[in-house]
Amino acid sequence: LFLVQPPIGKALLPWFGGAAAVWTVCLLFFQALLLAGYLVAHLVATRLKPRAQGWVQLALIAASVASLPIAPDPALVPAPGAEPTLKLLRLLAQSVGLPTLALATSSPLLQRWFASDLPGRSPYRLFALSNAGSLAALAAYPFLIEPATGLATQLAAWSWAYALAALPFAALAWRRARTAGAAASVAPAAPTPVMEVARWTALAAAASALLLAATTQITQNVAPMPLLWLAPLVLYLLSFVLCFESARWYRRGVFLGALPFALVALARLPALELADWPLDGLIAGTLAAAFVAFMACHGELARARPASGDLTRYYLWIAAGGALGGLAVALVAPRVFDSDPDLALATFAVGAAVVAAGLTGTRKPEPSERRRLALLCLVGLAGLAVLLWRGREAETEYAQISARNFYGTLRIEEEGEEGDADEKRQLFHGRILHGEQFLAPDRRRLPTTYYGADGGAGRALAATRREGVAQRVGVVGLGTGTLAAHGRAGDLYRFYEINPLVVDMAREEFSFLADSPATIEVVVGDGRLLLASEAPRGFDLLAVDAFSGDAIPVHLLTVEAIALYLGHLAPGGLLAIHVSNRFLDLAPVIAAAAAELGWTARTIESAADADGVTASATWVVVAADGAAFLRPSLAGAGPPAIARRPWRDDFSSLFAVMRGWRRGG
Repeated sequence: LFLVQPPIGKALLPWFGGAAAVWTVCLLFFQALLLAGYLVAHLVATRLKPRAQGWVQLALIAASVASLPIAPDPALVPAPGAEPTLKLLRLLAQSVGLPTLALATSSPLLQRWFASDLPGRSPYRLFALSNAGSLAALAAYPFLIEPATGLATQLAAWSWAYALAALPFAALAWRRARTAGAAASVAPAAPTPVMEVARWTALAAAASALLLAATTQITQNVAPMPLLWLAPLVLYLLSFVLCFESARWYRRGVFLGALPFALVALARLPALELADWPLDGLIAGTLAAAFVAFMACHGELARARPASGDLTRYYLWIAAGGALGGLAVALVAPRVFDSDPDLALATFAVGAAVVAAGLTGTRKPEPSERRRLALLCLVGLAGLAVLLWRGREAETEYAQISARNFYGTLRIEEEGEEGDADEKRQLFHGRILHGEQFLAPDRRRLPTTYYGADGGAGRALAATRREGVAQRVGVVGLGTGTLAAHGRAGDLYRFYEINPLVVDMAREEFSFLADSPATIEVVVGDGRLLLASEAPRGFDLLAVDAFSGDAIPVHLLTVEAIALYLGHLAPGGLLAIHVSNRFLDLAPVIAAAAAELGWTARTIESAADADGVTASATWVVVAADGAAFLRPSLAGAGPPAIARRPWRDDFSSLFAVMRGWRRGG
C-alpha cells in the first residue's frame, strides 16, 4: 500500500508543473482510500456472515488485479488552466484506486478474522506489524529503489508484486468463503460513547493535519521529491508502530513533557530565516519535533483502544480522523485562507487534542495530578496560541496582497519609504522572493534580482543580440516579468507560466510587461507541455526559471526536457537555466544532460550589487559548442562539474545533489 505512493506521485508530478501540492493531494487521496477500505471492512465484518465476508473480499481482490497495471494514462494529461486538485484525484483513482481500496480493506479485516479464529489473542500487534511494513517500504524507496531503477520499471514491478501478494490473501478469503460455520465471531462490543469516538477522531485528525502541513512546509521550501515527502510519513508510521506494538514504547511523562517544546519549535518554523540554518539541521529539527507530536497523538490513541469486538469501528474512526486532517490541509485551507496558516493551526490542533485526551480519557490521572496537568496544559496552549498569532502577524505585516491556490501562496510586499528612490514592490512565493520592482518612475524599468545585465540571463541576452535585428526570447516562468525590461522595440518575449495567480499579479501589480517596448506574449500552462505542443519557435534565447518557492520542478531539468528546449532554439541560440538554490547543487545535472546531447554547458555566477538592485545568482548557459562562450559577454563563464548520471523522465534523485549531503556524482 505504501510502496506505491512515491512512484505514482512522482509519475504525476510533471503533469502538474512539479508543484509541491501534488504530494499533499496524493496523501489526501490515500487517506481517503484508507478510510473507504476501513469502512468496507467494518461493514463486511459487522453486517455479513463469515462465508459472505470471504466472497466479498475475493470479489474485491479479483477486481483490483483486473485493473492492473497501474501506470497513469497519458491521454488524461490535464489541459492548461484545468482545476488541478480534482483532476489529480481522478487520475489517482483511475490508476491505483482499486488496488489501494483492496489493500486498505485487508488490514482491519485480517485482524478481525485473526481475533475470531484465535480468541484471547490481541490483534493490535498486527496493526503495528502492518505499519512496520509501510515504514520499511517508504524508507527503502528514496535510498534503494529510486536511485537504482527507472520509474516505468518501478510501476511495472509494483503491479506484478501486487498480483503475487494478492494470492495468499485470496487464499485466506477463499478458505473463509468455503468453510461452513467458520470460526466463532468476536463478541460484539457495547455501543461506543460519543466522546470516545470524538477522542479517537480528534487525535488522528490532528496528527494527520500536522503530517501534511509539515510535509508541505519542507517540500515547498526545499524540493517536492520523494526523499523529503517520505521523511515525515516514515516518522508518522513509526509512531504508530511503537505505540501499538507495546505499551513500553510510549512513555507518557516523557512525550507529554517534550510536547510543548516540540510544538513551540514547529510554531516558530514559518518565521525562521531559512538561509541562516543548515539544511540538515533544519530538516532534522523539524522532523524531531513532528515525531514527538506524532508519538503524543498516537500514544494517547493507543491508550484508548477498545476490545477486539470494536476493532473495525476503532480503525474506521482513526481513518476518518486521518482523512479529515488531510482534507483540511489539502482542500479546505487553500480555498479558505489567502496565506499559509496550515502548520500553525495543525500545531495548535495537536496540543488541544492531546490535552483533551489526557484530561477526559478513560484512563484519567489522579485528581491532584489532573489539576496540575490541566493548569500546565491551559497555560501552555495559551502561550502557544499567542506565539502562533504573533508569528502570523509578523508574516503578513508587510503584505499588501496575499492570495493562494494549488501552486502555493503569493504575497505582494512593499519595502522602503513612500516616495523614496529605494521604495520597491516585491513578489514572494512562500518564503522566497520571486521578483521586485522599484516604484520610482526613473527606476521602475531597471531589471532587478536575478535578471540584471551582469547575471547569466542578461549576459546570454547580450550574447544573442544583434544590432538592427529583432530578438526572439522565450521564458519558462514569469515571476514579475522582470526579464521583459531588457526588451527592445521589435523584439518578441514569450512567457510560459503555469500559475494563473502569477500572471494576474505580474500584470496588475508590476509594470515590467506593460513598460517593455518589446512584443509580450504570456501563455498559461506548464512550460514543458506547452513547448512540446508547439512548432519550433526559433528563440535566440530560451530562459528557464520556474522555481516554486525554493523547490524545483524536476521534470524541467531532465535530458528529455533539455532536448526539447534545444529544439526551440534558432541557430546560434542559447539556453539559460536559473539554478540559484540554497540547498541543491543543480549545475552538474544540467551539464550532464547537455554533454549527453552533445552540447556545452557553462556556469555564470553573479554577485549582488551595492545598490540593492540585483541579487547574487547562478545560471547555467548551454550552447551548441564551446565557441559560443568566446563572445565577449560570456567571457569568464566556467565549466561546471558533471554529474555521473543525468536525470531523465524515468529517473531522478535529488539526494546526490543536496548540498552537504552529496553521495557520488
